[in-house]
Amino acid sequence: MSLEGRLWLIGGTQESRWLVQRIVKGSAFALRSADRLPFLISVTTAAARQLYPEVAEASVWVGQLTADQGDAFIASHQIAAILDASHPFATDISHLAIALAQRHGLPYLRYERALLSEHAETPWQDAAGRPGNVLLPQLTDVLTGNYLRGERTLLTVGYRMLSCVEPWQAQGTLFARILPSPPALAAALAAGFTPDRIIALRPPMSAPLEKALWQQWRITQVVTKASGLAGGEDRKLAIAAELGVRLIRLARPPVCYPAQTDCLEVATEFALNPISKDG
Repeated sequence: MSLEGRLWLIGGTQESRWLVQRIVKGSAFALRSADRLPFLISVTTAAARQLYPEVAEASVWVGQLTADQGDAFIASHQIAAILDASHPFATDISHLAIALAQRHGLPYLRYERALLSEHAETPWQDAAGRPGNVLLPQLTDVLTGNYLRGERTLLTVGYRMLSCVEPWQAQGTLFARILPSPPALAAALAAGFTPDRIIALRPPMSAPLEKALWQQWRITQVVTKASGLAGGEDRKLAIAAELGVRLIRLARPPVCYPAQTDCLEVATEFALNPISKDG
């Protein structure tokens, strides 16, 4: 990375933590100057700051970046390249980063966790004899498809989606797993989830704990995101098949990334040499 600018690493994910570890290890400048690293990590919550214990606070920006703030953000932090390692479902920040990269002529690379292999599409039947492995485009399809009626459903879709299921609270028994944060808890309560049907845990979650939770709540189906290995999608598939629970996965939103990889080595090389790689 040129000393005249910094890499903007859009983080908040486990993969971004892996990338930071690799970048710090591969950058002699980073090791010499901990108060101003050649990259800036952005996260949306203070809790996500804990993903990067080896990085000084001055190199982690916490907040929700908006379109109105974008140009000033690029200028004030002297951003020279963008490595987008945000969550696959955090499309707002990806769209904003792509627009900023194009407007300012900055190299951009999207690092996104790989989709599960074809074995993830292996069918099974749940305890009611229905298809147990269901992939739908979005949460709206779950609601319009009447999937929630009469079911004991665990939702692990993030707190921002919970308001959509509020009208269905009387149609089935709904449970929510959320991050342990005040906004997430407030959103769950506002969506009609009672305290006994909310669990706040920060991933990763072990398979035994996941399985025990489903059994304790007598879950008949789980609605989750197709978030790949890093999001525990493979673990949920295995537990669902074992317990006869219907697993409804929401497909990743489509985004037209100008450059994309699922290889950590490629993303690390871009972070260390973004200008030469773009050129």
